[in-house]
Amino acid sequence: MRRLLPLSCLFFAGLLHAQPAQPLTMERIMADPDWIGPPVEQAWWSWDGQRIFYPLKRDGSRIRDLYVQDIAGGQAQRLDGAARAEADGADPVLDPQRTRMAFVRNGDVFVRDLRNGALTQLTRSEADEASPRWSSDGALVWRSGHDWFRWSAQGGTVAHAAAPKAEDDPAKPPKPDLLREDQLRLVETLREERDRREAAREQEADWRRADPTRAPAPVYLGKDVEIAATSLSPDGRWLLVATERKQDERGQTGKMPKYVTESGYEEFEDVRTRVGRNLPRAQTLWLVDVREGTPRELAIDALPGIADDPLAALRKAGGKDPLKGARAVRVEDDADGIRWNADGSIAALMLHSVDNKDRWLVTVDPATARLQSRHRLSDEAWINWAYNEFGWLPDQRTLWFMSEDSGYAHLYTLDAARGGRARALTSGRWEVSQPALSPDGARFHFTCNRARPGDYELCTVPVDGGEVRELTALGGVEGFAVSPDARRIALRHSSSYVPPQLAVLDADGGQPRTLTDTRKPEYREYDFLQPEYVQVPSTHGAGTIWGKYYGPKTMEPGRTYPVVLFVHGAGYLQNVSDRYPNYFREQMFHNLLVQRGYIVLDLDFRASEGYGRDWRTAIYRRMGEPELQDYLDGIDWLVANRQADRERVGIYGGSYGGFMTFMALFREPGRFKAGAALRPVADWTQYNHAYTSNILNTPDIDPEAYRRSSPIEFADGLQDHLLIAHGMIDDNVFYRDSVVLAQRLIELRKDKWELASYPLERHAYQQSDSWYDQYRRILELFERTLK
Repeated sequence: MRRLLPLSCLFFAGLLHAQPAQPLTMERIMADPDWIGPPVEQAWWSWDGQRIFYPLKRDGSRIRDLYVQDIAGGQAQRLDGAARAEADGADPVLDPQRTRMAFVRNGDVFVRDLRNGALTQLTRSEADEASPRWSSDGALVWRSGHDWFRWSAQGGTVAHAAAPKAEDDPAKPPKPDLLREDQLRLVETLREERDRREAAREQEADWRRADPTRAPAPVYLGKDVEIAATSLSPDGRWLLVATERKQDERGQTGKMPKYVTESGYEEFEDVRTRVGRNLPRAQTLWLVDVREGTPRELAIDALPGIADDPLAALRKAGGKDPLKGARAVRVEDDADGIRWNADGSIAALMLHSVDNKDRWLVTVDPATARLQSRHRLSDEAWINWAYNEFGWLPDQRTLWFMSEDSGYAHLYTLDAARGGRARALTSGRWEVSQPALSPDGARFHFTCNRARPGDYELCTVPVDGGEVRELTALGGVEGFAVSPDARRIALRHSSSYVPPQLAVLDADGGQPRTLTDTRKPEYREYDFLQPEYVQVPSTHGAGTIWGKYYGPKTMEPGRTYPVVLFVHGAGYLQNVSDRYPNYFREQMFHNLLVQRGYIVLDLDFRASEGYGRDWRTAIYRRMGEPELQDYLDGIDWLVANRQADRERVGIYGGSYGGFMTFMALFREPGRFKAGAALRPVADWTQYNHAYTSNILNTPDIDPEAYRRSSPIEFADGLQDHLLIAHGMIDDNVFYRDSVVLAQRLIELRKDKWELASYPLERHAYQQSDSWYDQYRRILELFERTLK
């Protein structure tokens, strides 16, 4: 049954059906998106819950101006000059008593008193402060680099609380050396000077420990390590540190040439190494008693499954020995992977194995300095990049966390003091995203897609469990922020042709009030073709493949239509949703294609986000196979249901979409008459480690996965028309990929292909001239080959 739309949604929809001021043209579609109007990219509350701040991009500039909007309505005000100094900052943290909030603005730390609005600036420096956290007694800690600072309202002073250093302790005895020992034995003056120096150092250390007004002693972790992450307990007593050993680069860094430069000379830019060439370094965890300055190593040997090698079979098949001993681990997302409770009595850490097959949520009690595993998530493919959030409930003993245990990302709690099984607060064949604990600690808010994978609403559930409620019926909720008094919620929501806008909602739900419409008048006047959300049945056991279909409102009887298939990028991304798409230009291009007699299908193929763990990992060790099967099913569905001409099918996309265009033309010759591969991956051994090693392992361990997944291995299959387009200073997918593939096609004596190069473009094109030229070529390709 179709849901009724709230007035705000009807407002947006009504504007989209006005008569167009002029026909939609390629020049207009590919122009600088300033003509559309800026999206509301972020929103946060004022301290009193009466106003909402948000940035907007300035036309013709990279500058984001700051606006403030009264929730009662009226015109938003742009803040300039001195007025910006009184603005609150994004992502504030409230103290346990909910009397103060702290935030970072322009790299400095501020505290706002919620009882009277008084604003106190705690830092003013060139350094970027981060990670403010409150203690149960009302003190605040934050970091600058890896140094930590502490402030309390009672004392009013900022104290340097912890200073970890990747250096050897000056008091550390030197290594035994016969020559040195002889000098000290023979020269009494040297020996006496040594003794005086050591006595002075010991006296200084004693005074520092006994004097509460002194800064703590530096924590020396050794000159052979680098500090990766630090986290100070809110009471200032304990410091958790993750270090990694320094090592020489094992992989050769890339050198990317730049031909069009201000200097007039060719220039070269250092770029990343390739997958498997520089593995993420193992981290060692330390617990430091700040008063004593003494670090204790936290052993990981007791973590369940830490000594198991999930890649043992692949190693043996390649003539390698399985790993022995504990696998290497790293803290999730550096410092954000460490969470102290407010009284500093216990810390939680999210650890990942370097092979990314395991994730452990662990706690450490400073009294015992031992890690204790509270939850383990294992995946034979890879642990998701997303859905790893966790934290503490107000009782300071209960952990909450995200997990794909059920196959879908859901919210859980567990008692960190007593242990036991985790309790699921949400469940079902849908996913929780962006979870946030309400300021009063009573409930969680999160985005959810319960009705269908692309329908995103704001949901809530009590922290003690109970009914999951949808607070909105918008379909395209992008993000939210709860006011400090927990009475209202600032929403960002969008739709197919409406960039994210700002609305306000009562905490109990109801009808949101939209506060902004940032679209330009010319853009609002276009009567865009609304996508139809369709379900393509899979013939390969995948169930339903969701898609967006674009076609004429009325089909001509007896006519068959040429087909264009669009493939979104990033692999793990969702494009078939009610939200404003990342591919807004492409969506307008699809409107133009329909005007010219095509029908278009855009699929969330297997590997896309929003569909659960099995959908995400379907491509493990075989990228390009399941996705291509889904598009072949899409062709069959169009032929059966939308008068598609099977003999006139084209395909295109960028990045991962470019990779898939290669796979379509190379592995299914004759099925696709033409394809446009934009900034495409041709050889996965050339891509980065963080993304590729999760899906294909590493080339030395799993060479077959790379051969099966890299388009260059199948280039001999090309027989149809191919356009390759690539930015020459792309530091994500290197331009080299397309150059090497071009050489391969030359050697194979292939025809009907071309390479378009863009000297000043990186992975995400910035210049409207480049956008226009690229899509002019795509349109000409389809017009020439599909009609």
